[in-house]
Order: sequence, then structure tokens, then C-alpha cells
Amino acid sequence: MLKKDLILRNPLKLIGTDEALLQSGAFCAVTARAGVGKTAFLVQIALYNQLRGKNVLHISLTDPVRKVDLWYREVFRRLSEKYRVQPMDHLWEEILPHRFIMTFRVEGFSAPILEERLNNLSEQGIFSPRLIIIDGLPFDKDLGPQLSGLKQFCRENDFQVWFTVRTHRHEDPGPDGVPVPLAPVFDLFDVVLQLQPEGQEIHVNALKGANSDTKELSILLDPSTMLLLDS
Repeated sequence: MLKKDLILRNPLKLIGTDEALLQSGAFCAVTARAGVGKTAFLVQIALYNQLRGKNVLHISLTDPVRKVDLWYREVFRRLSEKYRVQPMDHLWEEILPHRFIMTFRVEGFSAPILEERLNNLSEQGIFSPRLIIIDGLPFDKDLGPQLSGLKQFCRENDFQVWFTVRTHRHEDPGPDGVPVPLAPVFDLFDVVLQLQPEGQEIHVNALKGANSDTKELSILLDPSTMLLLDS
């Protein structure tokens, strides 16, 4: 299968979050309890952007670079097997330059520090992302001022940002199903997706943006492979 064919099979199109529909500085979030598939979901978003030649910066606040890289390799392998991509190694080497992994300690991460690192990467000609993934940011803290500043910076530099937001089983959602950790900064987000386990399936629900009028989207996350599927 050619790279173009794999791009066309992208189930993320069903979410309605194509970058052409989002303004510069768009903030997007995927929410779920621990272990449901937030990181796998965002890795697929990253891979499909890489396939389209878009640079992706993956920032992890919980895992080392090696573990994040293994996530990408495993998800890409499963996608390749599912869609019978050949030669797999050749395509992997083609998209690899479009990804940069950066790790921080949670306590050492802030919007100003991220802006400084991004400016350094760009000024030195090392890497200039179009999509940024921030995995592991603790939303149980007061992030309003920090995220507001980051959103302005991303708008000025035409970055789209995806966050993982961890929810907890014991917390009832707020009005309109808004997760408790996200409620104080919900207005800053353009798209919020929820991964909701139901029996043997994981449904992708739209809480904001992304065809949220219908709430439940027509895609699932396969719990055995963590790949997105048409329902």
C-alpha cells in the first residue's frame, strides 16, 4: 500500500479535526482514565501528520525518550500490519525526520520554558513543529495563566497543540460532561475528545468541537491494538 492510501484511510477524518478547520493556536485534548489509551490515540494523530509531511513535537512529562519512541514504533507496526504497508521500514525512515521527542520533569515544565526551547530549536534550524503533543501535564493544578500564555504563543507561531487529560473514576463530570480537571480551562480548548470504555469497546466521544453536536463519533479505539477503527 502506498503512503497516500494509508493517509486516505485515516479514521481521524471522521472526528472532524483536520488542521484546515482549526485556527492557529488551537488547543485540543483527549481525556480518559489511566490506561484507556490516551497516549496511543495521540501517537496515531502524530503519525498521520508525519505521513502528510507535518513536523510533530512530542513532549512527555512522564516517560523517557526511549519509551515514547517505542510507543511510536509499536503503533506504526500495528498500523502497517493492519493496512499491509510494504515496505514498512522504508516508510518509517521516511517519516521519522518529521518527529522530535522532548522530555521534561513535571516540576520543571512551564510555558515560558517550552517557548524558550521551541525558539532555540527553530533558531538553530534543528526542528520547527506544526503539531505539538503534551502528554502528562497535571491538570489538577491551576494552569489558567500558564495555558493562556502558551495559547497566545502557539497562535502567533501557527502551532496546533494536543494534550492528554487524565480523569478519575471517582469524579463525576461537571455540566455537559466536562471532566473535572479540565473545567477551569475548558474555554481555552477548541476540541475535547473523551475515550469512554463501554463493554469490550472504547468509544470516542466529542465533548467540544469535532462534530460535538452528535457527541458519540463514528470511531472506536480497539482495546486489543489501541488502533482507531470505524464503528
